Amino acid sequence: MSKQNRENISCKKIVLGITGGIAAYKSAELVRLLVKANIDVQVVMTVAACEFITPITLQALSGKPVFIQMWDGSVGNGMPHIELSRDADAILIAPASANFLAKLVHGSADDLLSTLCLARDCPLLVAPAMNKQMWENAATQRNIAQLKADGITILGPATGEQACGEVGLGRMLESDELLAAINAHFTPQLLAGKRVLITAGATLEMIDPVRAITNLSSGKMGYALAQVAADMGAIVTLISGATALTPPASATNIVAISSDTMYQAVMSHIKNQDIFIAVAAVADYTPASPSTQKIKKSDHSNDNGTLSIQLTPTKDILKDVASLPNAPFCVGFAAESENLIAYASKKRIAKLLPLIIANQVQSAMGSDSNTVTLIDDVGTHPLPTASKTELAHGILNHIAAMF
Repeated sequence: MSKQNRENISCKKIVLGITGGIAAYKSAELVRLLVKANIDVQVVMTVAACEFITPITLQALSGKPVFIQMWDGSVGNGMPHIELSRDADAILIAPASANFLAKLVHGSADDLLSTLCLARDCPLLVAPAMNKQMWENAATQRNIAQLKADGITILGPATGEQACGEVGLGRMLESDELLAAINAHFTPQLLAGKRVLITAGATLEMIDPVRAITNLSSGKMGYALAQVAADMGAIVTLISGATALTPPASATNIVAISSDTMYQAVMSHIKNQDIFIAVAAVADYTPASPSTQKIKKSDHSNDNGTLSIQLTPTKDILKDVASLPNAPFCVGFAAESENLIAYASKKRIAKLLPLIIANQVQSAMGSDSNTVTLIDDVGTHPLPTASKTELAHGILNHIAAMF
């Protein structure tokens, strides 16, 4: 498959260059994450990098031989510096040492990796990693400015504790941050500058201080949508109920555990939003009078141990947002156990939504993958079973086209 035909991020091919530096240990985890994301990874190391991490480790993780030497007869015409970049969608250098950055600036080609970068016909991204004084040195800053002027993407560095014991700017970004940067690099900026508000996760409606009414929503779909929307260039606000997930660093993250606090959070942030995606599984009912003290089982020994809880309806966040003057483009989710399309379509019409995403609760709740159907004024648009990240791309592409 040629790189011109690899439109899906999960089909991309990356050449990962590793230079000499203690941060090379992070590259092993980066390779693991890239492979897990179904990105084809070809590792190229400098001789110095081999002092910090072994090629066999990276070969085991990538499933491919690691290239180090300029002259390698195992590659087609014996010229890996040409062959390796021709089928690559990008080259990522992580870690990129101060020395290697200087080589890039001056077009030095004295080893396989530097020659590969000079002979490339694909984008080059570098993740610097070095001591803070090396990073702050005027020579390094001149080199960084020149690399940016040359169209090379600089990822990081981050601030934190360094291997030398000092604290400051110069740490290589973490592996998950680099994976997110790769995804963002390949994602068309269909939502550039648009403000997107997303709700995710389950709500907790307290019965007493230790018990609550909730549901099985994991928040994975909402979090995937938040990350992909940010990758598409959107300014994302994520309002999250209960979940065990790590919020995306590229979004403004707000915690709202109950249906009422989520309602208040949405209404206080909805102004000037372009798109509202209501993914959170918000409780339809909440206890009318939650107990301020833990309810004891012994308190009900005279009525056969039964306990009655009076419930009252919660506010309908999505309906109220869609009813606002100058409402944003509103997208709802319908999780049903039967009559999926009929019930979801009825919900879309009742709430005056341009788009609703229908999915079966049996397969949606808590899983890493799902099968959904998009329903709009035109009709139904089923998406095949896929990971929630892949579905997020499909959903947001459709939203961008409608919007």
